[in-house]
Order: sequence, then structure tokens, then C-alpha cells
Amino acid sequence: MELLDEVSVHHAPITPETCPALVLNADYRPLSYYPLSLWSWQDTIKAVFLDRVNIVSEYERVVHSPTFEFRLPSVVSLKTYVKPSRTPAFTRFNVFLRDRFTCQYCGDQRDLTFDHVVPRSKGGHTTWENVVTACSPCNLMKGGDLPNEARMYPAQRPARPTVAQLHSNGRLFPPNYLHDSWQDYLYWDTELEP
Repeated sequence: MELLDEVSVHHAPITPETCPALVLNADYRPLSYYPLSLWSWQDTIKAVFLDRVNIVSEYERVVHSPTFEFRLPSVVSLKTYVKPSRTPAFTRFNVFLRDRFTCQYCGDQRDLTFDHVVPRSKGGHTTWENVVTACSPCNLMKGGDLPNEARMYPAQRPARPTVAQLHSNGRLFPPNYLHDSWQDYLYWDTELEP
């Protein structure tokens, strides 16, 4: 698990200037598609020197120290295979991803939060089966009411997604920046057209 603890998630815009490295598992699949498994160039160099990764591809950019120079890795693979989780973590982000970043009441994609279909005040629990993505206006309008009281029903019944469903939804929202060297390792399992 130590390797996974070092995976950083980019919330800031990914740009060529930041030189992030795509992190692949030992089987050359990304550790995560969405958010894409990326390490900062500093974390990547540290992992190289600790002999935890293999360099698969490099940027043209070079960093220097007094005694050596080093091309920044653009793709690395872990030397030790990390078994992927079979069930996705119940997080706000994954609820949004399951619901395709869309309010389940009105279809808006702005100002998102989440809503308990059966409010906690009426015995509802914070689970995959009772939480949906909602925009703030819909969440406020529904308040502590049940769907039939508010006459607001989710577009789809909330359910626990599979990892494959989240990956599939994640492909609908590609990152703002993808380096050319990453292309061979992303979306390799999508169906090819004849």
C-alpha cells in the first residue's frame, strides 16, 4: 500500500509545464482512469531513485543537479503489482462520477452537491443506494422531504456502481491535458471500430 500512498491526484490544471508522469501498474494499465493516476515530476524522480518504478517514456525536459542531469519521466510503471480494488470507494467524487456530474433532479451540471433521497432526518443513510448528485437549488428545494412529498424524483435509482462503470463514465470526462506519450496506455481496453 505504500506505493498507493504516494499517488497524487491533480486538482490544478494539468499542463505541459508541470510535467506530470502517468503512473501504470506493473501490468501497464493506469492505476486509475478517473482521476487519472498521475505523479508530480518530483514524486516521480523520488520513486525512480527509490527503485519503485521503471521509466517507460520521458519528456524532452531535463532537470539538473550539481553532479548529473536527468530527463523527466512522462510514463512510469510500478515494479510491484498493486491489486485494484473490486469495489469503488464511497466518496463524493465517485457519487458525482456515477451520476456523470449531473443533477439527478433537473439535469444541471453546475453548483453540484449531493442529496439524501430519504433524508437523514427521516431515517435515511449515507450510502450508495440513498445518495445522488444534486445541484444546490434542487437540494435546497427538496430540503428534508421525501421524493413523493417534494414531487422530485431522481432520474435514475441510486445504486452501488462497479469499478468498470466508473471507468466508463470517467472516459466521458477526459483530462484537460494528455501528453502524447500517454496515449498508448490509455483507453487500450475500449472496443475498436471495424
